[in-house]
Amino acid sequence: MESEEPAKRASRRTAPAWSLGIALALASCPFAHAGQIVDRIKSAGVIRCGGVPRPGLVGQSPDGREAAGLYLDLCRAIGAALLGGDGKIEFHTYDSDHAFERVENGADDLSFLDGSDIADRRLAGKIALGPAVYFVSTAAMVRGDSAVQRLGDLAGQPICFYQGDSAHRHLEGWMAAHRLSFARMGYMEYGELHDAFHARICAAEVGESGDLAAARLEEGAATPSRILAEPLATFPVFAATPAGDPQWSAIVAWAIYALQRAELTASPWAAAGVDSLGVEGRELGLADDWPKRVVGAAGSYADIYARNLGDRSRLKLPRGSNAPAEAGGLFVTPYRE
Repeated sequence: MESEEPAKRASRRTAPAWSLGIALALASCPFAHAGQIVDRIKSAGVIRCGGVPRPGLVGQSPDGREAAGLYLDLCRAIGAALLGGDGKIEFHTYDSDHAFERVENGADDLSFLDGSDIADRRLAGKIALGPAVYFVSTAAMVRGDSAVQRLGDLAGQPICFYQGDSAHRHLEGWMAAHRLSFARMGYMEYGELHDAFHARICAAEVGESGDLAAARLEEGAATPSRILAEPLATFPVFAATPAGDPQWSAIVAWAIYALQRAELTASPWAAAGVDSLGVEGRELGLADDWPKRVVGAAGSYADIYARNLGDRSRLKLPRGSNAPAEAGGLFVTPYRE
């Protein structure tokens, strides 16, 4: 009996090492076979995307003739990794519980979702969560002639909000954290909320920065409003893909990283631009020029943001959090150091 124990111990030592060796060998191999979603996109020549409508992210072009927004440009750029310039996009807006069934059953190849979208509809086990593509900020808007410059200046003043929405919750949280009081002016209709602000019933109106920027466009140039730079809160929107096709999930993630790094210039201490990713096409089952295809389809993330939300758009929202960490934002991307 004693002579058998060393053999048993050796068996227990060597078996895990052998299994680990197999796992490492498999993990190091490029995608040998295209995934189901990759095959479908290539066959149909179409990438199907979806997201919740928000100003600048999903909406109509300035002339009202076609759909436009940051999500659509991202969808187009990511699709180009597989389809080049010949591909098409199909976009679906998630504007009802029924519309979210497309995420649940994997009908869309790429969905743009925030944490509430995922938690409220129990989607966590049905998607592969990718990188953040946009940071939504809730903020306060004041009239152009207001003396208010910072959120703290609103202490003790009446503030208008839509009862129970995220901006209302963030306002309550921010004021409580800073031990400040304010007069609550809650509304159940957005039209009434905007009217109260314009009638000077409240000193400020809170909401998502994109919604505030869109509301500001309707005022005219007589008394332009200002959105305070200091946010009440910021939360991410992620790129999500159907669970079960790791190749497609990887393509989406690296394409987004390429768009986000494309605007960066190299320094003596760090590489930059799409070449700094160090990911070859064969690792993803793509052509060698995949980063150029992605950026060439819609420009860098900086270009996409400027066109839909920034200084080249009607909304005129500053980049803020929606910039690479190297430029003071929240996008953190992997790169070859």
